[in-house]
Amino acid sequence: MINGPILVTQRLILRPPGPEDFERWAEFCADEKTMRFLGGVQPRAVAWRGLCSMAGAWHIRGYAMFSLITRDTGEWIGRVGPWYPDGWPGEEVGWGVLRSHAGKGYALEAAVATIDYAFDLLGWDSVIHTIDPDNKASIALAERLGSYNQGPTRLPEPYQDHPVDSYGQTKAEWQENRKKFVRF
Repeated sequence: MINGPILVTQRLILRPPGPEDFERWAEFCADEKTMRFLGGVQPRAVAWRGLCSMAGAWHIRGYAMFSLITRDTGEWIGRVGPWYPDGWPGEEVGWGVLRSHAGKGYALEAAVATIDYAFDLLGWDSVIHTIDPDNKASIALAERLGSYNQGPTRLPEPYQDHPVDSYGQTKAEWQENRKKFVRF
């Protein structure tokens, strides 16, 4: 059962997470390199609660991150999208892609679609991306999207000790930056 919108891009289907995503979600959460900047490796039981938390946010907030599904194979490859849990430093569009699919432009393609979604459908006035200062790949993606470093910020417990900077931009800035991505 899908409890939210479906976005379709050139190569991806973005939809709310469901139980069929769990095996790949757990694989994602168990990968040390993937999870280095996302709170650390999670055992299956914690990964399950994370998936359920994301799915539950669709019911409570009316939005959350989307599961990324490749259009050609139907494979779950990550999660991207709006995220604003209690205590978060701002309305965020975040991303995470399986290591086997990193570097192929999927996160960029999905981030463009979900930033559009956040501004056009959710009515957000600005968007942030909370990024560890050592996460060069995410910093490069944020900057490619037109976001800029707004300085250090703090995440709520249990992540309060993880160093993060807030990259972001306003809706007006995105309207100008969006022109670079006409193919999406």
